[in-house]
Amino acid sequence: MFHFSAHGAFARVFSFTFRLWMRQRGKVVAILALVLVSSAADLSVPVFTGRLVDAVAGAGTPWPAFAALLAFGALSIAAKILSYFCIIDLTIPSMRAAEAEAFAHVQRLPADWHANAFAGSTVRKITRGAWALDEMADLLLLALLPSVLILLGTIGTLTAFRWEVGLVAGIGALVFLALSMSLTLFWVAPAARLANAQDSRVSGALADAITSNGVVRAHAGELREDTRLGFVLDKWAHRSRRTWRRGTFSGLSQDMTIWALRATVLGGALFAYSRDLANAGEIAFVVSALGMLDGYLRQMGNHVRGLQKAVNDAEELVALMAATPETSVAKKPEAALPPRAAALAFNHVDYGYDGAATPLFTNLDVAIPEGQKVGLVGRSGSGKTTFVKLIQRIHEINDGVITLGGVDIARVPLEVLRQHIALVPQEPVLFHRSLAENIAYARPGASMQDVRDAAERAGALDFIERLPKGFGTEVGERGVKLSGGERQRVAIARAFLSNAPVLIMDEATSSLDSEAEAKVAQAAERLMEGRTTLVIAHRLATVERMDRILVFDRGRIVEDGTPPDLMAHEGGLYRALRARQMLAG
Repeated sequence: MFHFSAHGAFARVFSFTFRLWMRQRGKVVAILALVLVSSAADLSVPVFTGRLVDAVAGAGTPWPAFAALLAFGALSIAAKILSYFCIIDLTIPSMRAAEAEAFAHVQRLPADWHANAFAGSTVRKITRGAWALDEMADLLLLALLPSVLILLGTIGTLTAFRWEVGLVAGIGALVFLALSMSLTLFWVAPAARLANAQDSRVSGALADAITSNGVVRAHAGELREDTRLGFVLDKWAHRSRRTWRRGTFSGLSQDMTIWALRATVLGGALFAYSRDLANAGEIAFVVSALGMLDGYLRQMGNHVRGLQKAVNDAEELVALMAATPETSVAKKPEAALPPRAAALAFNHVDYGYDGAATPLFTNLDVAIPEGQKVGLVGRSGSGKTTFVKLIQRIHEINDGVITLGGVDIARVPLEVLRQHIALVPQEPVLFHRSLAENIAYARPGASMQDVRDAAERAGALDFIERLPKGFGTEVGERGVKLSGGERQRVAIARAFLSNAPVLIMDEATSSLDSEAEAKVAQAAERLMEGRTTLVIAHRLATVERMDRILVFDRGRIVEDGTPPDLMAHEGGLYRALRARQMLAG
């Protein structure tokens, strides 16, 4: 949860919004000018209404005042219409920029951030925040700004009539605005912030259950998920009800203040009339001005409440944009990688997870020559996966140096580094796009023939060509329309197409049947040829043909050697793990 104070939230959101608007300064200036013209035209209405009544009461001609009212009314309408078109041209690019920049920012946030975030909640924060920008543009530029201008102008004209009436109107308006802002900032906004946070949790809970629907159905968990969502919705309903009730009471307080102001100002004008200090036209002017003052104050109360809601809707987006992304390059001079850099080395590397009592790796040293095939084995939690994530700079080391081709990877831009590394995970994730797009993701701009060749080398061409739409077949969210073996072969095809000199495989065959395992294993063997390969092994039989095995235990490499050498080591951890798996198998 984001701990923004009311003042801090408004300041951050307004700053974010104004930065977007300043990219289109010309449109903002045009809107301000049109609003000023429209407000000035509206302010003329009470003045010419008073003259019209004076003319009628004094048997004069009312037509000049009537014509002026019509002319200023037409001017006001024209200026408003033009301002509406300008606000459209300002708001849509601002919303587009906000969503595009938020998406780009989220894409670059660290892996730890994504591990702790619901995708559904993140999407909700971005879309809700973008629509809040639309609401804020309307409220600030087309609603609150004209209301303030007309409010000040009306108080000025009332002061010109009688300074006492103007003073009462001004004090009443200040009391009303102070009450509105106080209730909004310190009473309604905190409740709305909690309601929005819960709304994001609802989106996260929905997305979590829907994307895991296969698991839900497999375990007959529909009723459990219904109940779980019910608890989340109950909390949302409670928080939303509290927010809306506070908004209602806030509006009631504002209405009472307006009625008190109306009674005081009109009473003062009538008192002046009873003492022959004002005529009928002046009373008509006061009544007209009071009606305008009343209407705009009431609108301002509504606009302040609407602005509070828009700020609450946008603040999670602003907080999201404040999250620290991955650094493309560490605080070192940038360095270039050799074209096919493939030799890896860890030199005195220290690394520990945030909040961990002790570091995982301390003074870790290991060198992997170019083209060597290395198996990484060990118990769960021993450091195998973290080892390869440090090579990809998904996590940043605390001390020491990791080199690729003799170059410190902390000096290499992330994009360049990761283009040197192909990854085949244990559970490949595919986009809900065509097979061709999924394979070509490894190399943007690849020709269809290149995609086809990669699929053939990965042993995926046969099953792809059997599909009704072939390479044009969409695979479903996360590739659910394909079997596990088919997804693995698509992931291997993607790695073939990337043609990266370093390959990381998180044992791609551990969850497959024997037939699929054989096909994937053959494709993996072809993929490893000529590449420095790191294979995280869960089943040790799969690394028997590796050039070398690193055995991890509690963040240390406790054994390092060829498979025959490690099996010959009596009392060794690798031999013990291999024997245990052979007995279990």
